[in-house]
Amino acid sequence: MTKTPAKSTKAARTAKPAKAIKPPAAPPTGEQLMRDMQKALGKHTFANMAEVNAFMQNLMGAGGQVLGALGGPESLKDEAQDLAFEAMEAATAAKARSLAKKALAKDPDCVDALVLLAGLDADSAKASIEGLQKAVEAGERSLGAKFFKANKGHFWLILETRPYMRALEHLAGAYRAEGFNKAAIEIYEKMLALNPNDNQGVRDPLLGLYLALGSTDEASKLLEAYKDDSMANFAWGRVLERFLCHDLPGAAAALTIARKQNRFVELFLSGQRKFPKSMPGMYSPGSEEEAILCLDNLALAWGNFKPASFWLMEQLMKEAAPKKSPAAKLKIVPAKPGKKRNDQ
Repeated sequence: MTKTPAKSTKAARTAKPAKAIKPPAAPPTGEQLMRDMQKALGKHTFANMAEVNAFMQNLMGAGGQVLGALGGPESLKDEAQDLAFEAMEAATAAKARSLAKKALAKDPDCVDALVLLAGLDADSAKASIEGLQKAVEAGERSLGAKFFKANKGHFWLILETRPYMRALEHLAGAYRAEGFNKAAIEIYEKMLALNPNDNQGVRDPLLGLYLALGSTDEASKLLEAYKDDSMANFAWGRVLERFLCHDLPGAAAALTIARKQNRFVELFLSGQRKFPKSMPGMYSPGSEEEAILCLDNLALAWGNFKPASFWLMEQLMKEAAPKKSPAAKLKIVPAKPGKKRNDQ
């Protein structure tokens, strides 16, 4: 969640309204709707898929809006999670903090609320990391060891795991920001073991950390595991991985592919483009925004290995050099014999 500075407001009302009006609740998030739909489906027995579809049509309108009552939260844990969702959408830090604390009053192990407060209340990187560690511990405590063992491999598909997975991602990012790269690697590896489908995209920063530490074996395995990934991060990561493995022909071949995927990465690495002051919120394949996000993961690795950067500059200079056209064939014309002088 992006931190929002708390706004200093004064409650300057001198008279209270005759009747307190409860503000409307925040609209349910996608996860809330999915949770409530799963519970609604679980309360019924269906003979076939046609009955399931008919039931869903009664709940949902033509445009996808919810028409039927799904029942909402059924436990203090659900109520706490709903408050956490509302806090994540709050307009001010003060409102977010208040809602997060209400969530924790209902469920002290509400992971999303703990993550939110770790970002809002921490006055140092160390304090933020400690807060995120507590959130991860709460998630592990709430889910339980048996749950981890039974569901390893498809975690993200189970809704109640998502706060925990988000907390892991936040903690790994905090470690990475402070240079605790090995600790970040351990978390990213754990996340991929729990959810190999990698819905959160943590393979991108993990590849960058492997390469930054010169762990080429691990980088090669990761690239192979996600060989169908066609985005800039893996394309440019492959270039560096081949160079560090002393495979210059392979690096050159990978460079050709990477340039087709996103040419802007090379321009940023070579200093021909300046990095913006803030990270983009969205991107499209092949765009400058994608290149910036890619280098957020890979810049440390390229910077750690100067020979690779020099090699890349050489490739850029070779491409920029004007192509020399083949020399035109010279037509040799035999000299005509001169006239004989009379005095010879």
